[in-house]
Amino acid sequence: MQNKGLIKFFAVLFALVCLYQLSFTFVANGIEKDAKAHANGDFQKEVAYLDSVAKEKVFLGYTFDEVRNNQINKGLDLEGGINVILQISVKDILNGLANGSKDPAFNKALADAKKNQEGNQDYIDAFFKEANAANIKLADAEIFGNRNLDDVIKFDMTNAQIEPIIKQKVQESVESAFKVLRERIDKFGVTQPNIQLLGNSGRILVELPGAKDVDRIKRLLQSTAQLEFWETYKVEEVGNFLMAANELLKKTEVKEETSEIKEAAKGLDSLLTDNVDSTKVQVNPLFDSMLMPGQQGTPYVGVFNVKDTAKISSYLNRSDVRSLLPSELSNVRFAWGKINEKSPETVELYALKGNRENKAPISGGVIVDARDTFDQLGKPAVSMQMNGVGAREWEKLTGKVSQQGNAIAIVLDNIVYSAPGVSRGAISGGQSEISGSFTINETKDLANILRAGKLPAAAEIVQSDVVGPSLGEEAVNSGMISFIIGFSLVLLWMIVYYGKAGFYANLALLVNILFIFGALASFGAVLTLPGIAGIVLTIGMAVDANVIIYERAKEELDSGKTVEEAINYSFTWKGAMSSIVDANITTALTAIILLVFGTGPIKGFATTLLIGIITSVFTAIFITRILLDWSLSRNENITFATSVTKNWFKNLNFDFLSKRKIAYMISGVLIVLSLISLFTKGLNQGVDFVGGRTYQVRFDKEVSAPEVAADLTKIFGSAEAKVFGNKNQLKITTKYKVNEEGEGVDKDVNEKLYSGLQKYLPADLTYDNFVNSYEGKEFGIMQASKVSGTISKDIKTNSIWAVLGSLLVVFVYLMISFRKWQFGLGAIVAVAHDVIIVLGIFSFFYTILPFNMEIDQAFIAAILTVIGYSLNDTVIVFDRVREYLDYNSSPDFKGLVNKALNSTLSRTVNTSATTLVVLIAIFVFGGETIQGFVFAILVGILVGTYSSLFVATPVMNDTMSAKEAERMALNKKEE
Repeated sequence: MQNKGLIKFFAVLFALVCLYQLSFTFVANGIEKDAKAHANGDFQKEVAYLDSVAKEKVFLGYTFDEVRNNQINKGLDLEGGINVILQISVKDILNGLANGSKDPAFNKALADAKKNQEGNQDYIDAFFKEANAANIKLADAEIFGNRNLDDVIKFDMTNAQIEPIIKQKVQESVESAFKVLRERIDKFGVTQPNIQLLGNSGRILVELPGAKDVDRIKRLLQSTAQLEFWETYKVEEVGNFLMAANELLKKTEVKEETSEIKEAAKGLDSLLTDNVDSTKVQVNPLFDSMLMPGQQGTPYVGVFNVKDTAKISSYLNRSDVRSLLPSELSNVRFAWGKINEKSPETVELYALKGNRENKAPISGGVIVDARDTFDQLGKPAVSMQMNGVGAREWEKLTGKVSQQGNAIAIVLDNIVYSAPGVSRGAISGGQSEISGSFTINETKDLANILRAGKLPAAAEIVQSDVVGPSLGEEAVNSGMISFIIGFSLVLLWMIVYYGKAGFYANLALLVNILFIFGALASFGAVLTLPGIAGIVLTIGMAVDANVIIYERAKEELDSGKTVEEAINYSFTWKGAMSSIVDANITTALTAIILLVFGTGPIKGFATTLLIGIITSVFTAIFITRILLDWSLSRNENITFATSVTKNWFKNLNFDFLSKRKIAYMISGVLIVLSLISLFTKGLNQGVDFVGGRTYQVRFDKEVSAPEVAADLTKIFGSAEAKVFGNKNQLKITTKYKVNEEGEGVDKDVNEKLYSGLQKYLPADLTYDNFVNSYEGKEFGIMQASKVSGTISKDIKTNSIWAVLGSLLVVFVYLMISFRKWQFGLGAIVAVAHDVIIVLGIFSFFYTILPFNMEIDQAFIAAILTVIGYSLNDTVIVFDRVREYLDYNSSPDFKGLVNKALNSTLSRTVNTSATTLVVLIAIFVFGGETIQGFVFAILVGILVGTYSSLFVATPVMNDTMSAKEAERMALNKKEE
């Protein structure tokens, strides 16, 4: 081996770099472990401890912050926490750019764009399509030709000229939202938060490892922070209108007596002489829902039940009701107050003094600082400081309100947080305060939101994953157990099969593991549970390169070469290198496709697989070679076999091609059965593909899944419940309100879920403990996911493109590499065969087998892994066919193909066996979360091994004519 000294130097240097990078992980883990011990389960205390040591130098002159930033990042499935994808409303941004245009055609185009949006089409493209179809002139002053945009948009511009300008403005707004969210999150107190823009889609990914308070975080992320200050009306000023509205509503909202009341009335009538009027009972639609009217001096007009707010709002917004408003109240706005946690079933209704422009006298843009504090009564509050302009307006407004005896409503995102009166005249200096029924955390978050500024548009959570820390710890433990068992079995097998050479391969494998984890730490990659599966799978596949080398060395020894000559030849391009490179490039191509189209944990799987492929090839080619050369220098006897395995797979002469018709029949039957199942029974599509909400809920006892599903269906309209792992754990799925927007929607669904499951839960399990995560959590929601219908379409489209793209890329590569399209066709037919059968098995057995067999993003990762593995197997055979063609001018092409299949059979069996052993270890010990994922790969490798022998090669052989095969053989000989 040339440049051996240089390679040794780089190998040692890389190993030292990896050890150095991994040292940060060990140090950071130690300090975080101390923080947990100090906090004793109190997350805020844990964060405070870590913050206190953040700037201290803890390792080699690095501060803890720097050490933490250099460690291996664990994904949410291992660490616990919250992962959300926020969709910034492009519709709201466009409406804002048009200055809230009232143009009916424009607003119809906005609505139709969302309704008619196709596949992966961006909303803004859909909008321009609708606007052009409706012949709307977007440069009009009523739309984008307004004062706000007159510096960039001129009246004579066409829609095509305006489009790039508006797209740029939208992108600027999304980037502004990104900055606002990042500032909010930085102040929230989560260790190692991750926030990133996802291309130009208007979507923002937010990952908060270790975060536990689900509802609080969703409020933090979704609040637009649209702060406004409005004058309020007194109760007596709107009282006459409310009376008139109630009288009008009586005419349309008359309630019939129930049959029970009528029967009771008839019974009483028979006993008493007084007659009971049992026709109709007049009610007061507005006032019957009012628990308490506003009194003189209170800033609200009444207190209502929370459950009645939607009904009351619909009454007050009716056109016939609003027509009753006197001229001095014509612009009144009704707004609900903040729900008090001490009295969560009641809420106040306020009447705000609106105006024609519907713009508040003072907006949140004047706020320059906000602090959480305490009011005069010692209750949590938020103090705010305004800029010069705001201070002057605040002085005018407070002076006016003080004279009239009204109050000022402080409104955030259309909710009245407080409505203080002003009794001491105008307030100068721009100082104001929000007080009310707050917790300390609420005032901290509110101050944080106000300091960061408002979002330019609403932020809707279109995808979310919440993983409890207890579940993350279980995932780490199960992942490590499967890792150790799978790794140990591979090491043992290599020694049993290859003897001393197997021992050297194992040393190279250990170096490979060091390189993988060192690379993960160096690149800042995130380690996920599928990522651990990718590493374990890499271990199984890593032996493939060593197996190819060793099997070639055995062949060269059998042909009469010395051990040194056999080793030297095995490490040449004509020996084993071309097969190793071709096989790993095909697998790497599928991993790259997965990296491009995948999201979240799937990217983690693709990243570890890619890193594993690179390090495996490097260690097999260079580290193994260095160890073998070192052994030769010590005159050790290397046989590449043991006394038990030395005669295995020798002198094989099985006629594979003669069995191809039987194989075609078997494959044909399996494909037909698979297609029948797919078209009749279908697939168990997860929420990734169809949208919905999924909860993994753990109970303190065994529960009946059908009974739980029936109870939840009464609440949600439809719900599914399946046993997930142990019988005291269910996976609950529903589409209830999955496409509804607003920060309170998720909380509403969670509350209904808690209510529906209450009889199955421990009596002392509160709502907060049911929903939120904490260390050592035993019962309640262990993991929750939400995927909106919009993003599920994108995920499904990306998944289809990922599979088709990988097939196309590999076909082109093989066609170029082997110079004949028949080789590419054989490989693609075999892969299509494998994918259809795996899909068919999942279709047929998902209602039978006792583990999760949903079709989701993880399944797509499994399919692409199967594609890579199947191609890897097939390419090894094709490479051997090509090699035989280099040295044989025989026209017996079928004989050469059979010889290639027989000579590579030991490699096929060895690689498949080691990979299957590892996968079985993951399947048994890796936990229920990835059982379906691993099962897909297990089935795929079994089917893929079969197809590389009995489908890919026969198809390649049968599509190549005898003359073409003979000509190819002769051409290769001449070359």
